[in-house]
Amino acid sequence: MSATIKQIAQMKPEYPFESYAHIVSPLSAEDGGGYLITFPDLPGCMSDGETEAEAVANGRDAFASWISARADAGKSIPAPAYQPDPVPMASGRFVTRLPRSIHAKLAERAKSEGVSLNTLVLAFIAEGLGRKDAHV
Repeated sequence: MSATIKQIAQMKPEYPFESYAHIVSPLSAEDGGGYLITFPDLPGCMSDGETEAEAVANGRDAFASWISARADAGKSIPAPAYQPDPVPMASGRFVTRLPRSIHAKLAERAKSEGVSLNTLVLAFIAEGLGRKDAHV
């Protein structure tokens, strides 16, 4: 007995990937390591990757497949609705870990530009947030 594979046409979603909240979480070593991406508004839609960026890229594929399969089955596609809990009052301080190679590159760049590492990172964050706001 051979299995039949159903071809499903890729659907253009009413709302794009960026409209849906997604959560990227580290996976434990017992679960194979890497990162898991899930979508609170899309039950069962998930993917993973070795890095956060790879998990998000794979999440885009999972999103497109989930939307297409759901539409093919004649089921409704939920509109984006998930709102994370409000961010508590920000203190202006946060701590993050970086791979040594990125830390070294940042320190080298800050030195060459004659600014502190904190000033350089703040400038990069502000620039990135400005770019995102310009695309909204």
